[in-house]
This record gives sequence, C-alpha cells and structure tokens, in this order.
Amino acid sequence: MSQNGQADRRSTDPEDYQQVPRAVAAMPKDFADGHEIAPHRHRRAQLIYATAGTMRVSTADAVWVVPPQRALWMPPGVRHSIVMSGDVTMRTLYLRQDAAAGMPDVCRVLHISPLLRELIVRATEMPVHYDERGAAGHVVALILDELHHEPSLPLHLPMPRDRRLQRVCSALLAAPGDQRTLEDWAGWANASPRTLARLFVTETGLTFGAWRQQARVLEAMGRLSGGEAVTDVALDLGYDSVSAFSAMFRRASGVSPSAYRPSR
Repeated sequence: MSQNGQADRRSTDPEDYQQVPRAVAAMPKDFADGHEIAPHRHRRAQLIYATAGTMRVSTADAVWVVPPQRALWMPPGVRHSIVMSGDVTMRTLYLRQDAAAGMPDVCRVLHISPLLRELIVRATEMPVHYDERGAAGHVVALILDELHHEPSLPLHLPMPRDRRLQRVCSALLAAPGDQRTLEDWAGWANASPRTLARLFVTETGLTFGAWRQQARVLEAMGRLSGGEAVTDVALDLGYDSVSAFSAMFRRASGVSPSAYRPSR
C-alpha cells in the first residue's frame, strides 16, 4: 500500500487503465481459484503477470500457462480469456503504444526475473498518475528496460480452427492425462485416424503425440508452480514413473520439474 492510501482506492476495472496519460498503468487484482475472465480485448498492450497462482490464457490461436516465474505479453486488440488455477494475485501492466514499441507483435511468454517482479509490484503501489520525473518515473523506466531485454520462451500450445479437432483438443486440455490413442479420439470425433493425424499437423504444426505432450508439460508447469508434488503430477498425467515424467519434462522445458515448484 502506498503511504497516502492510494492502493486501497485503486480501480480493478481494466477500462480505467486504457487511457491513463502515463507510459505504464499498473493494476493489482486478486482472483479466487477457478475464476474465469470471459473473452475480451484491451486497447493497450498488456503484461499478464501474477505473483502467486497460475493462469491459463487462451486466444483463438493458442493456449499459454503462466506460472509466477513467467508472464504473458499480450499485444493490443488481441481477444483472450483467462482461467485461474489456485488463488491468483494478478499484478498486470498496461503499456501505452510508444512504451510498447519494439515488443513482440504476437503473444509471447517472458521470463520474470526477481528484479522485474519487485518492480512490477512497486508499480502497483505507486499512484496511477505517478510523477514521471521522480522516483516512480525511474521505476517505470527500469520496468521498460527489463521488459525489452527479457527473452521470450516457446511455451504455448497452438489451437486448431477445425471444429472436430477443436473438440479433441478441448477434451485433452480438460484431461491431459487421458490415455486414449489417436484411433480412439478419431472415432470419438467422427473422423478417420488418417484425417485426424493430418489435421493435427496442418492446423497446429504438431503431431498428435507432440501436441498432447506439450499439453501435459503446460499442465504440469501450472500444477507444480501451485506446489503439487512431482509424483502426484506425474501419475495424474498418465506417466508410469516419476523418472519417465521427469525426463520428458526436462526435454521439453530444459529444466527439471522441481525447478517449477515454489521455493520453501
């Protein structure tokens, strides 16, 4: 909270931040586990970030899982929805067009360093109409500098347009540990196995097996970030052993599953 009590009166309506005459407008808002934000879009670019809890962000083209170590860059005008996993402490930034110059023009997952985390939290505690020439202006300048230097990470799940494949992908997102084969899913979707296999590649760029594995990786990241045990996550996602799950997770993400669990 700021010394003048500004944080207590700060709006939690995103519309109130779209025309603030500052480079960055920061909004703090907390959500309960399972809360869903319906599809919407913003005039400003947005950094979707939470210091606690995990978010699943969906657009027409892809799905991203955003744990506290990561944020999602959302360009202006992109329609998206968000589902909360665990109690979520969202600390989101809306960037004016000039401040967002040079950032990706598509959605990207960004690593959030400990420094950037603290800067984002500080921004939500500052007055909305902060003094651009004072200490608050320096905080915002540091945020923008950090954002422009953070590497983007290939942590997304491409979504199809074909309605038959959409049904299959939605079912797999709801239950990533489902062990049904491509042939089983083809019968469920009223398509031949060959057609379904072709659709996966042409619509998502991934084979059925690769798409399901990525879905499991993203699900695991969210659950591990929420503090679930590696063993529980591995078994729930259909793996016979923790070692097999850990090997898959390391190949896909470059780190061990334990790296995503919150430090004690």
